[in-house]
Amino acid sequence: MTSGGGTYAVTGSASGMGAAVAESLRAEGHTVIGVDLRDADVVADLSTAAGRRAAADEVLAKAGGKLDGAVLAAGMGPSKGRERMITEVNVLGVTDLLTAWRPALAAADKAKVVVFGSNSTTVTPLVPRGAVRRLINGDTAGATRQILRRRGVTAPVAYAASKVAVTQWVRWQGTKPEWAGEGIRVNVIAPGPVMTPLLQSQLDSPQAKSVKSFPVPVREYGTPEQLAAWVMIMLSPAADFMAGTVITVDGGTEALMRTRDWPKPLPVRGMPKLLWKMYRAPKDGQVAQY
Repeated sequence: MTSGGGTYAVTGSASGMGAAVAESLRAEGHTVIGVDLRDADVVADLSTAAGRRAAADEVLAKAGGKLDGAVLAAGMGPSKGRERMITEVNVLGVTDLLTAWRPALAAADKAKVVVFGSNSTTVTPLVPRGAVRRLINGDTAGATRQILRRRGVTAPVAYAASKVAVTQWVRWQGTKPEWAGEGIRVNVIAPGPVMTPLLQSQLDSPQAKSVKSFPVPVREYGTPEQLAAWVMIMLSPAADFMAGTVITVDGGTEALMRTRDWPKPLPVRGMPKLLWKMYRAPKDGQVAQY
């Protein structure tokens, strides 16, 4: 459990999993600065650069320059015709805000950040690697052009690519000295199908049959409250020894579809030079710093 009295930013706070997280934080006595398109402390459109800047600045002003943590739950589902918007919200709506908030997070004592990813990162085919690389570098226009070449499945591919990119960004940035080294713990939670307004809209759509056919071994959908409970653990001191970690909560889908893909031994060929340093004992009994 987290100790009350902290200040947390929560994007996507008006509904679904973001609302459940905000409610859980408030129940423990924390101050929550909610960010959403409506019904939030900070009303902003994360699909635009101006909206992201305004959201970042307003949260910092309300927090007084110090954040004990942040939960990035705002996101768009696979909506056809909005592929560019999906990437803007799901990637830049995380990376732009966290980059702006990093000094405020570093000002706290062991700040925790949880980014909402998705199990689509590991169970969606046809995601172009080039698009993912472009998204990590902030090139949503170039990535969208590449995604649109996947005719017929562009929205699911855009969604999966956005979640792959933001997850890799967390693993890349979250282990750096300016994040992990400054006491900021950034991790990802990767849900499967959770009964939110987004999932309900899909179940009510012409695509309901394909949605229902998606394999979930536990044979039930998750709830926002279940995911919020996991997020609260990831915001607590239990996460002090976590950095760049992905926690999958999806009813067993990823395990079913990728049973033998993970874990795997690290191949020696192409092994990063950094890892060879692991064989060198740190001086004076200190923990090795890379």
